[in-house]
Amino acid sequence: MTDSMHIPFARPWITDEDRAAVLEVLNGHILTHGPQCKSFEQEFVAFMGGGHAVSVSSCMAALHLSYLHFGIGLGDEVIVPAQTHVATAHAVEWVGATPVFVDCDSRTGNLTASAIEPALTPKTKAISVVHFAGIPCDMPPIVDLAQRYNLRIIEDCAIALGARYRGRHVGLFGDAGCFSFYPVKHMTTGEGGMFVSRHEDVAQAVAKLRAFGVDRTHSERAVPGMYDVPSLGLNYRMSEIQAALGRSQLRRMSVVLAQRASQFDRYRKLAGNLSNIRFIDTDAAECRSSHYCASVVFEGEYAGKRNEMVERLNTAGIGTSIYYPQPVPRMTYYRKKYGCVPGRYPQAEHISDHSVALPLGMHVGDGDVDRIVDTLKSSLTKSANEKGFTR
Repeated sequence: MTDSMHIPFARPWITDEDRAAVLEVLNGHILTHGPQCKSFEQEFVAFMGGGHAVSVSSCMAALHLSYLHFGIGLGDEVIVPAQTHVATAHAVEWVGATPVFVDCDSRTGNLTASAIEPALTPKTKAISVVHFAGIPCDMPPIVDLAQRYNLRIIEDCAIALGARYRGRHVGLFGDAGCFSFYPVKHMTTGEGGMFVSRHEDVAQAVAKLRAFGVDRTHSERAVPGMYDVPSLGLNYRMSEIQAALGRSQLRRMSVVLAQRASQFDRYRKLAGNLSNIRFIDTDAAECRSSHYCASVVFEGEYAGKRNEMVERLNTAGIGTSIYYPQPVPRMTYYRKKYGCVPGRYPQAEHISDHSVALPLGMHVGDGDVDRIVDTLKSSLTKSANEKGFTR
């Protein structure tokens, strides 16, 4: 197989403009505590259309800071989707609170208010909402639920940059929104993330918390080097190099989102009529997905054939992934600590055990999508013939 035949699952889109932005910082003398992070935060807010932003070292950092700021800790419970990246639950664990896992909607992979409410107890202090695969959750009922029970909403938007519900960007519905700029995401800063909030005072407090709890920035110090530390803090800052790369990448987000949406539509057009497979998606008119990936769930006769399909696709030079390899409560750490009865989270288990994520992004062309779908079709046909039935 030649490199030209290989389609990776994901690849960061790095341009000459990105490289120039990074080199400009390196050619200067300010690598942290500088203007790039502040400008990145302002431009990120402009892209979202509101809120207040704080650049941080990762999405996990943003999640951790959220719970620390709101004082959620030992003895508290947080609703967490069973179907998510483990970081969503880890952030809860690291403040000493208890994640209470809830199953997802089979169609979208998202939490719903109707599934959340039965899991609430007097110890519940927050709801962690994950916009699965970039599909916005149905937020108004969740917001109503949180208001009725006086709960915080922490939105995990790690793979949902550009996703909107009724025109509002995800991350601006709850009390905090957390974004990831890991290399396989819509845009990258290498490693890095963004904390956002509708509330200016929350963002200001988190900005101090992410930088040791120091009471004033470098520019605010009348005497260089003089400051106080009135509260405990961490070092979750983003560097100027990362912010410069992020600013350059953010300028192309409209192109990235349009390309991903077009590719997803092409997948649906070419493969949407195949029997016994379905795409994780929503048909809600008020939702605009970020189209992080094209996640295909194998049903019926193919339900147990996911790993076989992955092998066939990979052998043909098509990169794949799985979102997510297991429901979080089934992973060893959480299973040992809290126990996990098989079948407790049937929808999350079904998606994890029977789905494959296909590539979307700037490295994927229309011809690549055609080839991926053709390979998927031939793989399904081979599997059917080997089992002795026809489609």
